[in-house]
Amino acid sequence: MFVKLDLRRCFFPFIRKFAAHSYISGMNIGMIGLGDMGKLYAKAFAKAGYTVSGCDLPENISSLKQELAPLGIKILDSGKDVARTNDLIIYSVEAEKLEQVAAECGAVTKFGAIVAGQTSVKTPEVNIFEKHLPADAKIITFHAMHGPGFEPKGQKLILIPHRTDKEAYKRMLDLFASIETDIVEMADYHEHDKIVADTQAVTHVGFESMGTAWKSAGFFPWENGSYVGGIDNVKILTTLRIFSYKAHVYAGLAILNPYARQQVKAYAESESELFKLMIKEEEEAFRTRLYRARDFVFHESRKPIMLNDAVMKEFSLSSKPELQKPNSHLSILSMVDAWHHLGVNPYDNLICQTPPFRLRLGIAEYLFKNEALLEESIETALYDKTIRGDDLEFHSAVREWSAIIGYGDMEGYKKHFNEVQNFFSHRLDEGKVQSAELIRRLMME
Repeated sequence: MFVKLDLRRCFFPFIRKFAAHSYISGMNIGMIGLGDMGKLYAKAFAKAGYTVSGCDLPENISSLKQELAPLGIKILDSGKDVARTNDLIIYSVEAEKLEQVAAECGAVTKFGAIVAGQTSVKTPEVNIFEKHLPADAKIITFHAMHGPGFEPKGQKLILIPHRTDKEAYKRMLDLFASIETDIVEMADYHEHDKIVADTQAVTHVGFESMGTAWKSAGFFPWENGSYVGGIDNVKILTTLRIFSYKAHVYAGLAILNPYARQQVKAYAESESELFKLMIKEEEEAFRTRLYRARDFVFHESRKPIMLNDAVMKEFSLSSKPELQKPNSHLSILSMVDAWHHLGVNPYDNLICQTPPFRLRLGIAEYLFKNEALLEESIETALYDKTIRGDDLEFHSAVREWSAIIGYGDMEGYKKHFNEVQNFFSHRLDEGKVQSAELIRRLMME
């Protein structure tokens, strides 16, 4: 793995100008798939001056032409038309449908073209490209570390060369520099998938389990005094943000990533072991285990995130903040314990960070580096029976999600996700807007 952040930032203005004059007129870009992320990047490339075309399902063609034709983006009839006419072909389709689409379009790929994918798990993607693309095609893939609610400018983007030459790779660097993404170069797709298993798959399972627990308990957390306060505001808004998007995205991240199952299983084991210590009220073992995890993860050599307490407290959905009660924060305790037992330094994984991961690490840091708050959490977890029922629901939810992912049950994942999504449906739009503003405010600090 290698990261070239500092050097690229030093020369970023020069690179952007070089890209604008070197390749914009000489590289046609084709998007196979114009869903949320495909459209987002098609628009960004067109705005930067590239010639862009794309395709999607037949039922979407009319609306896409109305939306994208005024921007100079040409809508073609099929993926084969995109593949045979463009210098860069980007597959922006659901991960579980990628092989079917690549099998249909790969053979007619333009000679010497660069091919990339927009899936978030690269091991199956690279295997599919190697299987269905001609030998002369270059494979340089990427992963945009943000959702469709954010423009590419200023957002982290992982660029991974797999089968290429220096000239083709330079063209891809110039392309993403021209739309002002924050480029992180990573040499190996396996390393990418290991990090993303933590920053996305396990992160999402943590928040999905919170949502599932609240649904199973039959209450909205902003109406419960145990979920009022800065940390819980972040937990609630991030949960709503995740459930405001499409189930298939998260299902693919968790089930298709070969490293995710191991890490999700470790998270479930940490949660289960901590929960057992809680219900047996084994205080010494519980406290010792958590303080060892704290000393490993939040070593003084780590550069802290330092989330702003005042900003976190602003973003409450509760109408009665005065009802705030202590919380065990079992979801956060479990994550830090799992990082410790996996030997993972989450600060290293910030190179592949997403907003939910950064917020999750931020609130874990906030809890574990505040000894009074950590002690309150430990005491609540061990002895406060008023929240024990909520912790039991969370424990059950983690087990459910871990089992679904362990079995590789894609349809079960989507069904489980959609049920919780429906429960929170009346607040998802608000949560999405507020979480975006929370992210913006905290990132500015």
